This record gives sequence, C-alpha cells and structure tokens, in this order.
Amino acid sequence: MVAGPLKRHALRALPAQSIIDTIAEAAHAWTDRALPARVDAVASIASRTGYSRPVVEFALDQLFGPITPNALRATITAEIGSVEVLDRFISQPSRPDVYASPIGSVCIIASRTTIGVALLPAVYAMCAKCDVTVKDREDQLVGAFFRTLTEQGDAFAHAARAQAFSSTAEDAIDLSEFQCVVAFGKNETLSRIRGACASEARFVGFGARASVGYICNETAQDSKALAPTVAGAARDLVLYDSEGCMSLHVLFVENPANLESVARELESAVGSAAREFPVGERDASVALHVAGIKAAAAFRQSLGNGTILSDDAHSYAIVIDRIADQPPPFAPRCINVVPVQRPGDALHYLEKYDIAVEAFAPSEPREDVIKKAIESGAVRLTRFGELQKPPASGHHGGRPQIADFIRWIDREL
Repeated sequence: MVAGPLKRHALRALPAQSIIDTIAEAAHAWTDRALPARVDAVASIASRTGYSRPVVEFALDQLFGPITPNALRATITAEIGSVEVLDRFISQPSRPDVYASPIGSVCIIASRTTIGVALLPAVYAMCAKCDVTVKDREDQLVGAFFRTLTEQGDAFAHAARAQAFSSTAEDAIDLSEFQCVVAFGKNETLSRIRGACASEARFVGFGARASVGYICNETAQDSKALAPTVAGAARDLVLYDSEGCMSLHVLFVENPANLESVARELESAVGSAAREFPVGERDASVALHVAGIKAAAAFRQSLGNGTILSDDAHSYAIVIDRIADQPPPFAPRCINVVPVQRPGDALHYLEKYDIAVEAFAPSEPREDVIKKAIESGAVRLTRFGELQKPPASGHHGGRPQIADFIRWIDREL
C-alpha cells in the first residue's frame, strides 16, 4: 500500500507522453495472471466480494488490458485536443493560446462493489499531472498497482497514494484539502461525501445505475440470432453477481408472444454462463434474499401474473413479469423479463420505477429502439455480451475521462 504525504506536483516535470507510457507499461504487467501482485490481489478481491476467482480474473483482464499508450493518447486527444497541451501552451487558430493545467490534488473514493472502479479516474488524473489519493477498498487493488507504478518511475511514489477505506469511515471523512473529489456509491453516500468537500472543489459523483436489454421481435423470431443474443445477456447477468452498474437487471422482450421462449432460452444460457463464471462464496443472507424473491414470484405465478425460473440452490432467478407491474429485484443473478409491444413501453417502465440507466443493449440497432434508449438517459449503447466490457476510452456515467482533472488557462499575450 502506498501511503504517507504526497510530494506536491511530482508529475509536473514529466512530459505527459512519458506519464502515459509508464502507466501503460505498469498496466501491461498486470495483464499477466502470474504476476505475484495480481495473484495476491485476486485472492484478496475474491475474499472481500465473495466472487469466484474466474469472475475476478475476468474483471482484472478487462480493467488492465485496455490501458495502452494508444488508447490513453487517443482518449486524451479526443477530449482536450492533444497530449501536448498538458505540457505547454498550444496555439489555436482565432483563439488564445491554451494550456491544460492540473486542477491540483485529486481524491478518488472507490465503491464497495465494482472491482477497480477507482483505477481509471486515477490513471487519467495522473495523466493530467495531478497528485492523486485513492480511498481504496480493503482488497487494496489500487495500492498494489501504485506499487508497480513506483517500480517504473520514482515520481509516482510521490504523486500517488492509496489508503484503506471502508463504509464506516464515510461519515467522518475530511476532504477539504482536495481540489477535485471523485466518488462512487449510493446517492445518499455521495451526498455525505459532497458535504465533506471544500466549497470550491470540483465534485464528480457516480451514483447507483443499472443496465437493461431489449430483444426486438425480429431477433426473438430468428433462432439463429436469438441464441447468441441470449448467451450474451446471460453473461451480462451473472458477472459480478449483478452488483455493478453494467449488470443486466431488466430484459424487455418485444411482442408478448415471444416472452416464454426467450425466458426459457435465457434460463439455459444462464446455466452455461454459470459454468464459466460460477457463483462464489455467498453470505447466507444473500441466499435468503434470492429465496425471498423466488417465493414472491411463485406466489404471483399462482395468481397467473408471471412465472419464476430458477434452481434449487437459489443461485439465480428469472422472473417473467407478464403484466410489467414489478420493479427489478436488484439481487444477485436475478432479472425481470418484461413484455413490451413497442420501445415506448420499455421507457414507461424505466420511468415508472425511476431506474437510472447506464447502458442499454438492443438486439437490433433499430432507430425507434435507439431513440427510446437515449430518452431513457442511457449513456452507453452496446451489444449483448458487451455490457460488462466497457471501453477504457468510453464516458462512464456520461462524463469525460480527463477533462475533470484539468484547469484551462488562456494566454492572450
């Protein structure tokens, strides 16, 4: 774990491209599953989250693999014009010269669930030459990565630190020393964290969100198209026990006549996905929660209002909500399958239950479906099977990657 006081402005003497290359080199080292630091991290993450090791390994592959020099440079260039503007004033036609100065000290507070969620903001904050403090979860993943960074470049030992952090520390946290605070968590948690920031600090909050899917009638009627679509949906459901904002919590099926067949296909696909990504060590309360969802769905089934598909071990629950009158269960490996006649019905359901949408996966890129997906507030449109693999260059929560960590300076001299 990297700790202790930071040496202010340690990265400012380095060219931005050098910082990018060093970070990417360290990330590449973490793509090696035999790296001792990664082996230790996998064990620690599995212990903290209860996820099985195949799930944790998948998460780390997705986390570190996309962090390459080309990806970082392309993202930075797309957002602020060039990498070089992080080093010096750049001339612009018909505008003042401009320089992207570091905003200052940045604090990033990780969430309890998503593995390594604080890493990418930390990476881009360092690319902006900020001093970075991460309030890390008990598995100390970011702290372990920072140690790898310091082996690549001494400046990082003074510019980046990670501190153990738990939810019990949120109420007493003091963030007044930071110019920018990034936080992940429940909305009420974000409110408390925002209150601990300096009045002039920039606050970037990522609250609770969910992802949804939409199977179009033409897909449901085509068995060759449906099978891979549902296989992708099953993977999006089982990964991370449905706890992340990229997890699939609602599956809309166009044309109620398709509902039963799609749900049965999904049940079969969940079995296959669970073999690839098995259930980890669950707390007894989790199994009870899933059992309660099953019991409630079974009661509604007895009244003719739906169907419950599950297994005896309470490892998953697929609730066919025939009259679309139940909110998603938001429980591990549980999903509502909801019939709709048209995309507007899906939008009505999301609005009715006040579901903040992160990603929307349509089975077909139909214009009417895309339009309603955008109206739902989704900030990412992707394919089934890709929900849990967001690109490092994307806009998580609809926000930029590096722009929050800079302060623009115009030179008119």
